[in-house]
Amino acid sequence: MADGYHGGLDVLLDGRRLSPVQRRIAHYLTEHLDEAIFLSSVELAERAGVSQPSVTRFAMVLGFGGYPELRQALRPLVLGGGVEAPQENLLRGAIDCEIRNLALVRERLAAFPLKELGEQLAATEPLPVLGLRVSCGLATTFAYYARRIHPDVRLLTHGGSELVDGLHAARRAGAEWLVAVVLPRYPAEALHGLEYAEKLGLRVAAITDKSDFPAEIVLDAPVGDRLVFDSHAAPLALAMALVEAMADAAPLRTQARLDEYERMTEETGTFLPGGLPGDLA
Repeated sequence: MADGYHGGLDVLLDGRRLSPVQRRIAHYLTEHLDEAIFLSSVELAERAGVSQPSVTRFAMVLGFGGYPELRQALRPLVLGGGVEAPQENLLRGAIDCEIRNLALVRERLAAFPLKELGEQLAATEPLPVLGLRVSCGLATTFAYYARRIHPDVRLLTHGGSELVDGLHAARRAGAEWLVAVVLPRYPAEALHGLEYAEKLGLRVAAITDKSDFPAEIVLDAPVGDRLVFDSHAAPLALAMALVEAMADAAPLRTQARLDEYERMTEETGTFLPGGLPGDLA
């Protein structure tokens, strides 16, 4: 399909929250629609690398009684000339999606309370940062940079009793805020942890993709969902903007800590001088 998720298939997929398995099916249909409309559910499952029940569930998610009904709805798109030969470049489409997500964040920057929140987070000590499962990566990145400018950042990436212990210890040590990264799919443990944090009296700032997320302050940015697994360019940009706001809130401390860090890395040879050697760059 020349323009990706456009036309009739686009209408069916638009706004649907698909699982990774269901995205594999959607990707196969996008690339091979002219062949897929003649396949049985078993054949489609084999081509897409999923189970036959997954194909049936995919059709039902799109509002059909089963795969035969979905196939019947798709046939006119090809046989009626409504769709060109499927040549979509999925990676190009995924990158285009992320560009749109970043543009949306840029347009909404003035609506986010970054300056005020940066001041609050810079002043709280310690600063716990929560991120479970897929959200762990973004939470770790945020915490890594925040540690460069904040004296006590505590990363919480495990659920259960360990999360409870970490939240309790942070609150007893004087924490007033919790930064929580909660991206889809949303771990139940993360929401339970936020409920416990609120019971402890912690104020919650969430980096997520939902504007109605249950937190005192919500920094929401859409995730890319064109590939089998989500990509998080827009939430990452928003997280780095928050680190920047924290740095601006305490400029003298920020400069002192950055200078100290540079001296330490030079003394210990942490980084290669001048970057990678020429044959590796």
